[in-house]
Amino acid sequence: MTTWTAPEIDRTHEPLVGDERTMLEGWLGYHRDTLLHKCAGLTAEQLRTASVEPSGLSLLGLVLHMTEVERSWFRQRFAGQDLPDLYDFDADNDAEFHAAADADPEAAFAAFRVEVDAARAATAGRSLDETFTLTRSDGTPTFNLRWVYVHMIEEYARHNGHADLIRERIDGVTGE
Repeated sequence: MTTWTAPEIDRTHEPLVGDERTMLEGWLGYHRDTLLHKCAGLTAEQLRTASVEPSGLSLLGLVLHMTEVERSWFRQRFAGQDLPDLYDFDADNDAEFHAAADADPEAAFAAFRVEVDAARAATAGRSLDETFTLTRSDGTPTFNLRWVYVHMIEEYARHNGHADLIRERIDGVTGE
């Protein structure tokens, strides 16, 4: 029996020139690929390895989290698709991170790819200026697609920093 390992990824690099849409989509694609790149070659057990006590943050938890974040911002909020959350956040605000202990990594990576493809489909041909309404706790009622792209790049960049440290703890691999 072979053990599943996270596949190697041919990471798309960020664009160096282009219009605004090209730059936003390119940088988001780069960060999506970077998260998977940080997981490449690791076993299920390694992907579940927590960063450092008391944190339970793991690479698999980050993949599960970003799958939910992709779904939430692009499909549920921006595109208005009536989709259930992937986790019961009423019961556990960090449900996707806690789910990593029992999650099937191969299925989690497949779900991530599905959500990324669905996010691309939900935004295809839509204007960066297109708005949607969502009232957050800070009272912000209206967002545009441009904001979502910038937020997602920020979200991935922050979590890819976490992924760097977790990967280094697992096997000493560092770098881009």
